[in-house]
Amino acid sequence: MSLDALLTKSLERFIYTALHREVDPMLRRKPRPKSCPGICKLTLALLCSLVFVLSTIPAPAQSDSQPAAQTPSATAPAPPSDSPQLDSQDQSNPLHTASRTELDVVKVLLAQEHAWNAGDIAGYVKGYLDSPDTVYIDKQMTKGFQNILEDYEHNYTTRSSMGTLTFSELEVHALNDTAAICTGKYHLDRTKKEGGPADGLFSLVLQKTPDGWKIILAHNT
Repeated sequence: MSLDALLTKSLERFIYTALHREVDPMLRRKPRPKSCPGICKLTLALLCSLVFVLSTIPAPAQSDSQPAAQTPSATAPAPPSDSPQLDSQDQSNPLHTASRTELDVVKVLLAQEHAWNAGDIAGYVKGYLDSPDTVYIDKQMTKGFQNILEDYEHNYTTRSSMGTLTFSELEVHALNDTAAICTGKYHLDRTKKEGGPADGLFSLVLQKTPDGWKIILAHNT
C-alpha cells in the first residue's frame, strides 16, 4: 500500500471515530465539553480538506535506479534453427555431383568414344560384356558378344567409314550396386561419300563385373 493510500485510510478512520463517538458508548473515554460540537465541526472540515489535498498529490515517479522494461528490438536476430540450412550458393548451383557408379559408367562410354575415333573397333566392343547373352538392338537384334563384334567389322570396313563419334547428354541411373541404366545421344560425323553424318538416341543396360562395368543390352535409334 502506498503512502497516500495509508494516510487517506488513517484519516477516514479518524473521521469515522469522530462522527460516531457520541453514539457508541465503547468509544467514550470522558465527557465531552459543551463547546465540543463547534470544535468537532471545525476539526472535521480541516480533516476533509487535508484528505482532498492528499488525494490530489500525484504518485512519485519511478526511480531511475530501477531498470526500465526492455522491449524486444524489431531488428533482433532470430534464434538459430536446429534444422540445418542450405547455403545460397548450393541452391543456385546447377552442377550435379556424380556418384562413383555414374563416373565409372561414363568412363566406359568415353573409352568407347576414344577407341572408335582411333579406328579400333575391337577396343570399342570391349565395352560390351563378353557373353552369348549380350544383346544389341538397332534395325535388327544381334545376340552374343562375338556376333556384335562381327557386325561392326562388317559395317565399318575402313577408318573413313567410321567417321568421328561423339556422345552427349549422358544420364546414368543406378538400379542397385551391380546394375545401371545409361541414356544419351550420339553424333557420327563423316563425309557424304561415307554415308554422311548420323544422329540418334541410345539406351544401355550395364552390369558391374570383376572387369568393371559392361554393357549387356544396347538399343540405338
